[in-house]
Parts: sequence; structure tokens; C-alpha cells
Amino acid sequence: MQFRKKERLYVSDLVEEPIVSYPAWYLLSAPMRKNEFLLDALTALHSYDFRHYEVADSHEAIFAAFGQGRFAIYKEKYAVGYFGGKVMYLESNGWKSMPVTQEVFLLQNWLI
Repeated sequence: MQFRKKERLYVSDLVEEPIVSYPAWYLLSAPMRKNEFLLDALTALHSYDFRHYEVADSHEAIFAAFGQGRFAIYKEKYAVGYFGGKVMYLESNGWKSMPVTQEVFLLQNWLI
């Protein structure tokens, strides 16, 4: 099995002067580095510019966004995607499965 090489995407390449500078980079595959929806979500997170996002009004709206290939923002801290039937959030070392906690079900924590 051949693994896709992952490379660092530096936040400074997305946002000239990031308001949120941590993490400074994300480890992503080449297709993810080119995904405009993901790049838009990361730019919004690090510039703290959420004008194109709104608080989710239902869980169905969150999954509808995922179905369109978009990425949600969780607690104004993480880009969240839906891959292989799992909700995943992005950290500097890649995608992690999102733990199911009571906070996950609070709609005010989600921007779509």
C-alpha cells in the first residue's frame, strides 16, 4: 500500500498577519492543500474573520454543509470535516477523530 506524502501548510502562507498563530502549520496531503473550502476555513480561523459563516441552526445543516464538501468551524478553534463516516477535526499533525462530548451537540459551538 502506498501512502500519500503529507506536507506542511504554513499559516503564514494563508494569512499575512494571523491573529491566531497557533498552530503555525498543518500537516496535509496534496489534495487537502488545494481544497478551497478547507483553505477558506483555515483562513477564517487564523484571521478571526467569520463574516461568511453563521451559527448552525440544526445538526442537519451541519451535515448538509459536509455533504457539499464544506468544512465547519467548531468553537472558533478547529476546522471540521466529515470523512469515511467520521467527523474529524484538524490539528497541526493532521486529522483526528472528534470525541463525542456534550459540547459537540451544542449548536452555538458550530459555524457553517
